[in-house]
Amino acid sequence: MIKKRILVVDDHAIMREGIRLLLGLQEDIEIIGEASDGFEAIKKVQELTPDVIIMDIAMPNMDGLEAIRRIKKKNPKIRILVLTQHDNKEYVLSAIKAGSSGYVTKSALGSELVSAVRTVYNGEAFLYPTAATALVGGYLHHSEEDPYDTLTNREKEVLKLVAEGYTSRQIGEQLLLCEKTVTGHRTRLMGKLDLHNRTELVKYAIRKGLAA
Repeated sequence: MIKKRILVVDDHAIMREGIRLLLGLQEDIEIIGEASDGFEAIKKVQELTPDVIIMDIAMPNMDGLEAIRRIKKKNPKIRILVLTQHDNKEYVLSAIKAGSSGYVTKSALGSELVSAVRTVYNGEAFLYPTAATALVGGYLHHSEEDPYDTLTNREKEVLKLVAEGYTSRQIGEQLLLCEKTVTGHRTRLMGKLDLHNRTELVKYAIRKGLAA
């Protein structure tokens, strides 16, 4: 039996351990490595060449979306399954645009995660029901409003500080937030604005008059 070779990427060790224990029970699946952030994931991909990557989104240093884009650019055949606590439209759409083949929330059953891994391994797409509902609902309620107006006040604050050159840690210190929370805000606002990196954020902020 040819086993599906899996790389697990999540900044929480207990989550990685849980996934390893769950998937380790499957005869056709083998966990070949783990990573705790996007940078480490990219390195492990080059070392291990997995078939499927289970990828969290909100992580320190480099978030999952940026890691997906970089990995898919160099390794287009690798299947990436997003596993996250978020199920809103912005996250789902951003993950799909980045190059993920599937999207599962951490509220899913273990059997559903196993099914998702097998589905994306076979070259098919997998959307967990709540993620699919969020995505479809977002399109049904889409309007021509300025995307900037959809940002929360906190997301606007993060956008301005990112554009001014502050790191996630520095932004967290200014806004009294943990670094991971800042990363989450940045990921959401990038999804809402359809922007993909810091350079695009800065250019957008300048156009909006938020940064010099």
